[in-house]
Amino acid sequence: MRALLLGGAGFIGLHLARRLTADGHAVTIVDDFSRGRDDADLAVLRDAPGVEIRSGDLTDPATWAALPHGWDQIYLLAAVVGVRNVESDPARVVRVNTLAALHLLDWIGPEEKLFFASTSEVYAGGVDLGLVPVPTAEDVPVVVADPTAPRFSYAISKLLGEAAVLHTARTTGFPAVVGRFHNVYGPRMGADHVIPELSLRALRGEDPYRVYGTDQTRAFCHVDDAVEAMLRLMDTPGAAGRVVHIGNDAEETNIGDLAKLVLRVAEFDPKLAPVPAPPGAVARRCPDLSQLRALTGYEPVVPLEEGVRRTFAWYRDRWPR
Repeated sequence: MRALLLGGAGFIGLHLARRLTADGHAVTIVDDFSRGRDDADLAVLRDAPGVEIRSGDLTDPATWAALPHGWDQIYLLAAVVGVRNVESDPARVVRVNTLAALHLLDWIGPEEKLFFASTSEVYAGGVDLGLVPVPTAEDVPVVVADPTAPRFSYAISKLLGEAAVLHTARTTGFPAVVGRFHNVYGPRMGADHVIPELSLRALRGEDPYRVYGTDQTRAFCHVDDAVEAMLRLMDTPGAAGRVVHIGNDAEETNIGDLAKLVLRVAEFDPKLAPVPAPPGAVARRCPDLSQLRALTGYEPVVPLEEGVRRTFAWYRDRWPR
C-alpha cells in the first residue's frame, strides 16, 4: 500500500508513519516544517525502506502540482494548532487550514481514499452553552459561540474542512472519513499541550507548581490508540462519508488529578498553585465512541498512567529545558 501523509512530520503524522512502515507500507511525507520537526526521530524514519520526505507548503498550488497520484490512502494532518498559535495569529490559522483542505480537494483523484483530521473543538461551544451532552456523540449540533474569539478560529477552520471534505467526496465519488480527535497525547507533541507542559515544568522544578483549570475534566487518548483508530477507519468501507470521534472514553480525569499523576511520575513534590483555566477552555470533554466501536471494534488499550509515563520519559530524555 502507498500512503501519503500531508503534515506527516508533525506529532500524529510521525507516529502514523512509523506504524505504516512497521506494517510494511510505503509512506511519503509532505510537510513545510513550520511545526513538524526535522529531528532525530524523523531522521530514523527517513532511513527506513519505502519512506520519502518532501518539503512543501500545502497552501501553495505549486506543491500540489508537483505531487503524483495513485495513493491508496491520503491523510490530511497538516494544520496550525495550539492555543498560543491560535491566540497570537487566528487569521493564519483560518488561512492555512482552509487553503490546505481546499487545494487537496481540487487535487485528489477519484480512487484515492482520504482521512481528514478534525477536532472536538468544533462542538466545544455547544458544551459551554449547555446544548451538548458529555460524553458527546457525532450528531450533536456544532456551535461557534463567539466567532470574534481568537480561540474559535481553529474550530471554524476545521468545521469548514469537514463540510468541504464530506460534500466534495459525495459529489465527486472518492471515499473520505473525518476523524475528530479528542485530547490525543504522547511523545514528540511539542510543548503547547497540557501533558508535555506539566511534564516540562516538573522537570524544571517549578515550585509553587501552577495547575490551570484544576476542576476541568478531559479524557486523554494516547497517540498509539489514535493511530490504531485511524487505520481501522481507513480499512472500513462503512466509515466512508462519516464523521467519527477518536479518543479514549475509559479514563476521564480532572486536570488537578492529572497534574498529581505527572508529579508522581516525575518524583517531584512541589506546592500546588491552582490557576484559572485559559479563556475559552471547555469545562469538560469526553467522546462517545459508540460509532467507532460499531464500525471497527476499536477499544483503547493504553492506560493513562502508562501513557503519561511514556510521554514524560520522552520529554525528560529528549526535550531541551
